Amino acid sequence: MTDTVAWDWETREKRIPVGDWNSRFEWVEEPYASPDGERIAAIVNSDEGEFNVCVNGQSWETPFEKIWHLRFTADGRLTALVSDMGEWTVAVDGTLWENRFGYVWNPLFSRDGRSIAVSYQSDRQYGMALNDVPWEKTYANLTDPVLSPDGNHTAGSVQVISAGEAEIHKFQQGTISAAMDGVLWDRIFVNVWNNAISLKGDLAAEVRLTLYDYTIAVNGVPWEKTFGGVWEPVFHPVNGKVLAPVRVKGKWHLAQDGELIWKSPYVQLWHLLFSPDGKSLAAIVATGFGKWTVAVDDRAWNCLFSDFVTDLTFSPDSRKIAAVVKDNERWGLAVQGSAWKNTFDMVWKPVFSPDGAHVAAKVERVGKFTIALNDRLWPHDCEAAWDPWFSPDGTRLLFRTIENGVYFRRVIPVSEFGG
Repeated sequence: MTDTVAWDWETREKRIPVGDWNSRFEWVEEPYASPDGERIAAIVNSDEGEFNVCVNGQSWETPFEKIWHLRFTADGRLTALVSDMGEWTVAVDGTLWENRFGYVWNPLFSRDGRSIAVSYQSDRQYGMALNDVPWEKTYANLTDPVLSPDGNHTAGSVQVISAGEAEIHKFQQGTISAAMDGVLWDRIFVNVWNNAISLKGDLAAEVRLTLYDYTIAVNGVPWEKTFGGVWEPVFHPVNGKVLAPVRVKGKWHLAQDGELIWKSPYVQLWHLLFSPDGKSLAAIVATGFGKWTVAVDDRAWNCLFSDFVTDLTFSPDSRKIAAVVKDNERWGLAVQGSAWKNTFDMVWKPVFSPDGAHVAAKVERVGKFTIALNDRLWPHDCEAAWDPWFSPDGTRLLFRTIENGVYFRRVIPVSEFGG
């Protein structure tokens, strides 16, 4: 979680010119704003084979051969993947990790931003590195990398048996397992997908036992029952049990430790999400073809959406839930089973106020971006915008936008939206 208490919630507006960056550099890539809104940064090209990062108009001291995946962590550090002397590593506020790799990708960040993990390749072997500490053991392949919620563990699906393209029998027998912190499970599977790490350091994943049998494995031990399909597992935040959507006789059910626990079957059921207090479980479900909605504790909303539902979000007090929805080719937001009247070309993940009374989201219409609060639009059309933040007391909003070549950091009272 990002700590917003120390942020500046009093200054109404701050400005940083960014339009002149295009004339200062050969080209400027997509900008990123820090969570607190105090910094705006972008990867820039200053010469052939020379890249840098520009932050509030100032470049990092050292340029690099190539830079990509610029991101701020939750605690406000600016990170990027950089190539230095033909080797790749991670840069944090311009300072490089000590370790170098043949390639790095897919950076992962802990919720508090203190831990950074990447997947890497060195000498045709693959592994993960956490806070500049690489795995001691590497593998022939690595997919589905994951970082634990507390930022202390990494895991991924790894290939442990070599197989040529024509050796189909090896793939059918199994060549894949999972490794946490580089330590391999004892069992090998046909496939391993979507790893999840618990707060206690247990590892669960979707596994394929044969060409036709799927289940969930926890610390390398599969559930006793198999299914026609499974989706990504989650750990119960209170009791540590493992839950996952499973397919039985053409319908999707919710299972816990291999046993069905929700009574209702669904045409689709996935993207499980526990409330912050751990007492409620939500999922995106389909009750029929083109009938998407949200189910909370096995009770589906009455409103249905024809195209899509995504980005489930619980309020901090666990009493409300919102989701991004798409119906008849238009994007919107639904809160507690009721859809907003306004629709958009695109909607981003909703954000609740600390008390759950308000919900806001970044939205797009006709190529311009703005912020919507409680189904009311902020009357500014912006070239770029980022997700809004609520103040700790829920009375103000932090908006980060670019308008006419200027980056704005604004603190807007919720009361200005009316209603």
